[in-house]
Amino acid sequence: MSIRMRAKEQSGLVTVKALVKHPMETGQRKAKDGSLVPAHFIQQITAKANGEVVLEAQWSPAVSKNPYLAFQYDGKKGDTIEIAMIDNEGKTFDGKGKVK
Repeated sequence: MSIRMRAKEQSGLVTVKALVKHPMETGQRKAKDGSLVPAHFIQQITAKANGEVVLEAQWSPAVSKNPYLAFQYDGKKGDTIEIAMIDNEGKTFDGKGKVK
């Protein structure tokens, strides 16, 4: 699981685009042998700019595999962006970048 992120500022507004590599299993799909594939999905997302929270979200199993996340906030070039995620198995992963 990983996060690829880009952040760009234009006229005081920063647009953050992130591609998250995650299986996002709903728990309803069946494997080839007929057994259910266990649920495995991102539950909690927190995005910070220079240590200040700019986005908090909760996702459900209904989000697609390898989801795309985009959001905007008032910021400037050089800001440090951090995105942290927790899935339903308790695994955490994060990404960090600078605004261009």
